[in-house]
Parts: sequence; structure tokens; C-alpha cells
Amino acid sequence: MTDMSQRIPTAHKNKAIALSAIAACMMMIGAPANAAESADTESAATMSAPSAIDSSKRVIRLAKPNPNSTSNMNSTSNMNSTSNMNSTSNMNSTSNMNSANTAQQDAISQLPRAAAIPVPAEIAGTTRVYESGPIRATGIDLRRGQLNNIPVPQVQLSNISFVKTILIPQQSSGIDKLDVSLLDDFIEDVSPNARHYPPNFPNRSQRHYTREKIKVFTDWIDPYADKSDASYDVLIRAAKLNGMGRNLDLGTDYAIRGGRYVDRAIQSNPNSGEANFLYGMMLSEGGGFKEGQKYLDRAVALNFTEAEQSLAQSDLLSDRRSQALDRLRQLQQKMPNDAVIPQQIKLVEEGKFYIWDIPAPDINVKPAG
Repeated sequence: MTDMSQRIPTAHKNKAIALSAIAACMMMIGAPANAAESADTESAATMSAPSAIDSSKRVIRLAKPNPNSTSNMNSTSNMNSTSNMNSTSNMNSTSNMNSANTAQQDAISQLPRAAAIPVPAEIAGTTRVYESGPIRATGIDLRRGQLNNIPVPQVQLSNISFVKTILIPQQSSGIDKLDVSLLDDFIEDVSPNARHYPPNFPNRSQRHYTREKIKVFTDWIDPYADKSDASYDVLIRAAKLNGMGRNLDLGTDYAIRGGRYVDRAIQSNPNSGEANFLYGMMLSEGGGFKEGQKYLDRAVALNFTEAEQSLAQSDLLSDRRSQALDRLRQLQQKMPNDAVIPQQIKLVEEGKFYIWDIPAPDINVKPAG
């Protein structure tokens, strides 16, 4: 029987050998380059660890890049490619393999060269601060001949908004930071609707989206607040979130955590009007009128105006309607431009029991995701 390999024409053998050599050489050249790139990435990451994380779990403080990574990768790639090509040439000394080498060099020369991407000086090892400013186009302009005879899509942007970057200390003593930009924006947006009991929303969808986002944000900040060295800034935000979770009936765990966090915040900063107000409000709106009054009185002494309204609410729920009405009227004289106080006075005059049961501000909370 005749060997099938003997029936293959010589030209086909040469072509097959050339293609195999090209594939082998490309694999040998690609592997060391990828390995070098991986090693440089790991060294850059371990050299300077990120020190700030925001509430969407993005790293916003960059590790300083390794300035030698690009040159090391290029030199490693060049050395590996040279040695691999030399070894291929030594192993294949026949005329057929010489033609294969010529073919593989032609193929390699056609491969696109990866250009080194420079790191802008303003973000190399610094904090990115997201603030409103001019929007500059980046990338490839598709109108310049890249897609011939294909219509270019037209895109317009509107209602562009920016959230100012806010960094807070993670520990009471330390250098680590947390980016609470998105968290603070959310708290400011939903506080008029969920800060007090009963919460009030323009529709069920907004109530649902707020509940879901409170779950997401508390899952993010609670591990930082649970640490014994948590900063006042972390504790007060965790207390606000968990307090709103309690008002939205997310469970008793939110009430317990909220009380624990705000108590630690007061211990950390006894002269905080906001912390004393939050604790007094949580206690009094939960039925602990006497326990909450001392913290609310302390907040009033520290010029925290909202504490007066919570005292009026406590008076109302304690069957001291006339005292609640007098307190609100005096507060109206101090703050004649406040649009909420007249509505609260009207509720008390009508015999209602909750001064925060007023028309809900129109908010637009987006689904969590």
C-alpha cells in the first residue's frame, strides 16, 4: 500500500509547513507579551493601592502607574520575539522552511502595532473630581472616511447633570477616604419624603425605588460604620439611611442599626446639632417622647431648627396640641420664608396628628442597578 503522505504534492507540503510556522511564531510572540503586560499590571496595582471607594463601588483614587512598565514590556516582547524567531530558523534549515520563514515574516509585518496609551498627568496617581465643565469629544471621528457609504448616526445629549465629588474620612484617625458623592445626592433628594414618619411619596413607584436604593446604600456603608474606628461622617450617614429604612418599613434591623450609629456619632461629636436631632427624632417618632426630648432640646440649643418641628410633633402625639401649635407659630415668626411651617400649622388646627403628612415633593428616584 502506498503511504498517503507520498501522494501530497511538494508545493502543498511547503504551504502547510509555512502556515504552521506562522501560527507557531505568532503564538510564541504573543504569549510573552501578554505575560509581561500581566506582570506589569500586577506590579502597578501592588505598588500603590487605591485609597478611596465611592458608593457605586468604583475606585476613584488611582494607583500611580509604573513608568517603566511600557519600556519593560516592549523590551521583553522584543527579546522574546527575537529568540523565538532565531530558534524557529535554527530548527528549520531546509529550503522549504526558509520559504516559510519569509512567509511568516511577511505575515508578522502586516500585524497592527499596539500603541502605548499615555496616562494623562491630571489623573496619574490623583483623585478624579467630577464637576461640571465643557464636554470634549474623544475617540475616532466616524465622519472622516472610516465607514464609507454608511450613514453616520446623529446623537444629541440633553439634561446633563453632574454630582459634585465629596470625600469623607473613613476612620476617626486615618488617611483612607470614602467618596459619598452619590450617597449624599440620594439622601438630599429623598429626605423630604422619607426622613420623618409617616413617609410621603408622590406615587408607589418612587416609594419602591427609594426602598430598593436604601437597601443598596446601607449594604455599602454599614460595613464601614460597624468598625470600631468609624468616623463621625460615616456614622451620621449610616444613621440617616437606616432611619429612613425604618420609616419605610424595611424591618427592625434598620431601626436598631440607626439608633446604634447615631448614638456613636454623638459620642464622637457631642456638640453636633444634627446628631442630637436625629437621635431625638428617632426616639420621639418611635414613641419614646421623654427619652427623645432631651436630645431635641440639645439640638435646639445648638441652633438646629428642624428640632423645633420635631418637638412640636412630640407635643402633638403627647396630647399637648396647644403647646405644639404655639411652638410652630413662634418658629414661623423666626422663619417667615419657610413654606413648610404654615402647612404644619394648618394640619394641627385641623386636628391632625402628624405634622409631616404634607404634600410630598415631586422627586424622580431612578431604579437601583
